[in-house]
Amino acid sequence: MARHVGCEVVSADRIDLAELRHHGDVEARPGLLDFAVNVQGSAPPEWLRARLAARLDDLGRYPSAEDVLAARVAVAARHGRRPDEVLLLAGAAEGFAMLPRLTPRLAAVLHPSFTEPELALRDAGVAVTRVVLAPPYVLDPARVPDDADLVVLGNPTNPTSVLHPADTLRALLRPGRIVVVDEAFADAVPGEPESLAGEPMPDVLVLRSLTKTWALAGLRCGYFLGAPDVLARLAHGRPHWPLGTLQLEAIAATAEPDAVAASHAHAEQLTRDRAAMVDRLTTAGIAVHTPASGPFLLLHVRDGALLRKHLADSGIAVRRADTFPGLDTDHLRVAVRGSAEVDRLIAAMRAAEGMG
Repeated sequence: MARHVGCEVVSADRIDLAELRHHGDVEARPGLLDFAVNVQGSAPPEWLRARLAARLDDLGRYPSAEDVLAARVAVAARHGRRPDEVLLLAGAAEGFAMLPRLTPRLAAVLHPSFTEPELALRDAGVAVTRVVLAPPYVLDPARVPDDADLVVLGNPTNPTSVLHPADTLRALLRPGRIVVVDEAFADAVPGEPESLAGEPMPDVLVLRSLTKTWALAGLRCGYFLGAPDVLARLAHGRPHWPLGTLQLEAIAATAEPDAVAASHAHAEQLTRDRAAMVDRLTTAGIAVHTPASGPFLLLHVRDGALLRKHLADSGIAVRRADTFPGLDTDHLRVAVRGSAEVDRLIAAMRAAEGMG
């Protein structure tokens, strides 16, 4: 008998698709200090911009098979995989949009988590069950229904910043089930200790994004790692030239050893910045969910909707978190930023508290 312990089955007519479509970029209006979007920096580093600029003269030609292969080979080498285990994507969102091609009977989506996978599955008419985790948002594989043949989760998870142990993820495996692990923020964790990217498994798909660490949100770059037959199912019906020349160049460039070393150094600095930010926020009396492993923090505040408005009026954008299933209006997500930006955030929050 199928087991549905601790799952939330929500009928499609009760789902607010607009909330599932909501992302932090909507909140980060021009001119605001941006704590709403998790991209690190406002533009790619100089060396990467130079690599991209060097390809501008090639834009009069279609992307070549050699460029595609070079990007796949670079990504494969970065993760110790074969090139045929790499599917290049126009951003992680394209990867989520492909999931219905796996034709699951029942998809289990873990929450609170990034909502794009659930939206893509529901838009395609796939049956979805939500596994909603309560604080401290620790995953118990036994809560996932046995008859779910597709399971989707993030690691580290957006917006809770929880990093699930790799052994816990492996415990989700069942015959006939595919587990999709969204590792969009895995390169923000020093050493990537819980990543499954380097473990070829026939029933695990790992999704990676280049948006956050490399400030490439506007270029749309990412990739799937998985078994070739599963990747072929995902790519079925895809148009010719799905990625442009600059996207392919960016993917290849950021997978090279020097770039990977730079991302590891960035992860170390991010860890220090996050620890300092947690200390500053908690000292100011703000509840921060810890332990945190991503480039963002989940806050629990009073009168969250009003606080967001006060912060916006003070020139600061934060991410509302009530659009994530399992959270409410008193939850906010903030990106990890430097000390000067955190000073402004705390001062504005204190001022808002005085106004309230």
